[in-house]
Amino acid sequence: MSSQNGTQAVDRAARLLAVVVYSAQPMTFTGLSAATGLAKSTTSRLLLALERNGLVRRDDHGRFLPGEMFVSFAWRGGAEGGLVAVAQPFLERLGKATGETINLGVASNGMVEHVAQVGSTYLIGGTNWVGMSVPLHCSALGKVLLAAGAAQLPAGPLERRTDKTITSEAVLRAELAGVRARGYAVTDEELEPGLITVAAPARGFGGGVVAALSVSAPTTRMTRDRLAAAAGHCVAEAAALSGALGYQRAAREPRKAG
Repeated sequence: MSSQNGTQAVDRAARLLAVVVYSAQPMTFTGLSAATGLAKSTTSRLLLALERNGLVRRDDHGRFLPGEMFVSFAWRGGAEGGLVAVAQPFLERLGKATGETINLGVASNGMVEHVAQVGSTYLIGGTNWVGMSVPLHCSALGKVLLAAGAAQLPAGPLERRTDKTITSEAVLRAELAGVRARGYAVTDEELEPGLITVAAPARGFGGGVVAALSVSAPTTRMTRDRLAAAAGHCVAEAAALSGALGYQRAAREPRKAG
């Protein structure tokens, strides 16, 4: 490729990238071709190159968004305001895999606040938790945040929400040690009667836990086998979200001697 042709390709790719980055909504392939005036064959070739290098990504409808590289860069500065937008594709994928209610939670004023939700596909689903805050010690999201040191219990006794709520700090400490060992948390009718939830941590660029993802369902539907499967899906999507937020596990964990 000549220098002139190479420069032209870079210019065209930059035009495509600029349209994606500055657009308020995800861009379709046709919209990008029209907005840049590029032939569809050229648009396709350049978008594939940008996608391979993490500069653009596609949502579930095939529309184009800024890629993981932009997200990681933004999160180095702690841009938490974009968390929901970044997490949405992972929440939706988790919802499709489980069919159950999916939530994203963050620590807020000694509680866990639900900041995003994907509804259940079942007629008997769950409450709309968005905007609601619940105690850390009796929610799966909260246990994840406590176990990682991303949240602290408020002063005073632990509130009893149901007959199964953990109200002993010693028992809770043991429970949190189990969360760290397993990589996910479970609450079985500890927040509400008839509700079982599993949650896993999402990490940011620095390695700290910044949020948690959860799968919730009625106890009548969430059998032991379904719970194990939901936990696996939840951990996988939380890890994928962590990668999008800039966390690189292999680079941050020390090598084992051997």
